[in-house]
Amino acid sequence: MVLDKAAVAAQGDVDDLVRRAQNGDQHAFNILITEQYRFIFRVAFRVLGHRSDAEDVTQTVCMRLATSLSSFNWRASFTSWLYRITINAARDLQRSQKRRQNLADGAAVFAPDYAESEQEAGRQLDDIWNTIRTLPEKQRNAVILVHGEGLSQEEAARIMSCQKVTVAWHLHNARKALKELL
Repeated sequence: MVLDKAAVAAQGDVDDLVRRAQNGDQHAFNILITEQYRFIFRVAFRVLGHRSDAEDVTQTVCMRLATSLSSFNWRASFTSWLYRITINAARDLQRSQKRRQNLADGAAVFAPDYAESEQEAGRQLDDIWNTIRTLPEKQRNAVILVHGEGLSQEEAARIMSCQKVTVAWHLHNARKALKELL
């Protein structure tokens, strides 16, 4: 493989910026962020496929660099390290979005009808979760763990320190109560 002299020189410049930034040079850090911003965004966009999500991840990575650049230990190239940070931040966002979706899907179990619009659906979902929060503690916890977090009844039972059948009973009672309340 033939190395491009410009690429080698550019990597040397990046390495110099990293070293200076690690030594507390704020100007070098600002230049480093400015130069790497497009790279971070491009990687995040390729992982996520949505511009707004990629922008969020790019901002997150830039903030993480401010606190974690000092831990960069030169065992790999800076670019490899930055890839890893960016991909991990994208995965974190995906997990977060999945948790939010699981909460929404879990609440939909208790929804009486489909909403006319997305805005109405959001209001209904908020109303459902507000109502769930009024349930007795054990019923509320069972609903949150099973329908909100997507855990099995067995996993919820371990967390709640009870039997699986008890979780099922709490869910049954929660459904009855919610039908009356909604």
